[in-house]
Amino acid sequence: MQALRIHAHGGPEVLTVEDIPRPEPKAGEVLVRVLAASINHLDLWVRRGMPGFPVPFPRILGCDGTGEIAALGAGVSGLSVGQKVVLEPGFSSGESAEDKAGLDHLSADYGIRGEHGDGFDAEYVTLPARFVFPLPAGVDPVQGAAVPLVFLTAWGLLVSRAQLKAGETVLVLAGTSGVGSAAIQLAKLHGARVIATAGTKAKRELARQLGADEVVDHSVEAWDKQVKKLTAGRGVDVVVEHVGPATWDAAMRCLARCGRLVTCGGTTGPKVSLLLPHMFIKNLSVLGSTMGPRSALPQIFAHVAAGRLRPVVDRVLPLSAAREAHTLLEARQVAGKIVLVPGAS
Repeated sequence: MQALRIHAHGGPEVLTVEDIPRPEPKAGEVLVRVLAASINHLDLWVRRGMPGFPVPFPRILGCDGTGEIAALGAGVSGLSVGQKVVLEPGFSSGESAEDKAGLDHLSADYGIRGEHGDGFDAEYVTLPARFVFPLPAGVDPVQGAAVPLVFLTAWGLLVSRAQLKAGETVLVLAGTSGVGSAAIQLAKLHGARVIATAGTKAKRELARQLGADEVVDHSVEAWDKQVKKLTAGRGVDVVVEHVGPATWDAAMRCLARCGRLVTCGGTTGPKVSLLLPHMFIKNLSVLGSTMGPRSALPQIFAHVAAGRLRPVVDRVLPLSAAREAHTLLEARQVAGKIVLVPGAS
């Protein structure tokens, strides 16, 4: 079978599509023919290399996917060959106190496919049967592959960490990114007013189509003043931040008293500054968030199947075009997700 692997860190040139042996399912596992796998910023970070987070080589990338069950390992029940399934991006032992409390993403042994183990950018993958579930009828596998990581991350940001309440106002940075587009929709689903940011006219229009009540251009100077104006000077209750230094200071200024900034990443860098008097005088909270509980995924897909949530797919490319896909995402030429299709030409 073919798989997208890296043998060293670097630019898109280190991505190689190679012929490797097809895996066989062990007891308790399923063999899945991958129908589609989407690209996330995490794939870029793994490819480039993250200090302090060594990756064994070779590594198959990809943390999002859908597929069709090709074979069942011994002891697997409740699934059948030919069934279309969602491939879960996270995994853990299931034995920790966090796992048993339904907070698997907080387990010390929690990992993400493509980072802490081989991922889904391949024609076939094996994984424990408990980490797949049926793709709802009517959900296209390509569209479905663009859902898991970003919607689960947005759920963790808004529902688990920020504990968003109906009637609150949310600011979503980079509203047409994968996480941003999911956060806009989840915030609206939970009854919030949403202000989003986007850097081009086309992206601002897309943010509105996704449900944003207001959209501001974060490429202009003092865009945070526009946000304050839209809230009659009060500011927002929650900021969804995943950009980092490029937007951090302005985002903090957008918070209302007792506001919460929740962050899951830093695509423009790892270090930001905090003005402590600003934090304690306004009673602000800064919250970190990684992924979300796997129990939320079936709920998310039920909303997708019902049309209440929709993944944003910028384009679909064959697995062989992975270098092009990474280049486009790094250049911020993508609205939503790029989906790779193994076996396509």
